[in-house]
Amino acid sequence: MKIKSLFVLVLFGFVLIFAQKDIPKFGEPGPIHEKINTVYLRETYKKTHTKNTITAVLADWRGIDTLGETMVVFAAGLAVLIILGAKKIK
Repeated sequence: MKIKSLFVLVLFGFVLIFAQKDIPKFGEPGPIHEKINTVYLRETYKKTHTKNTITAVLADWRGIDTLGETMVVFAAGLAVLIILGAKKIK
């Protein structure tokens, strides 16, 4: 069993070393950031008529995602309140 674990660990290490060459240098934008950021900055006001870019992205373009994230945070807070407020049953 230890041989299999060691083999998987070494194999995973080689995969990480091989994949490291695709990581951008520190401080440089990655390939995903090359086009999307400029689209948001250039076309925010034309498409959403909102002056604040962050508000336009969160409320207009990613509104459903933001609503889902808000629901998850609300459910987690509610669960914490329920757990902390639960009475002990004797």
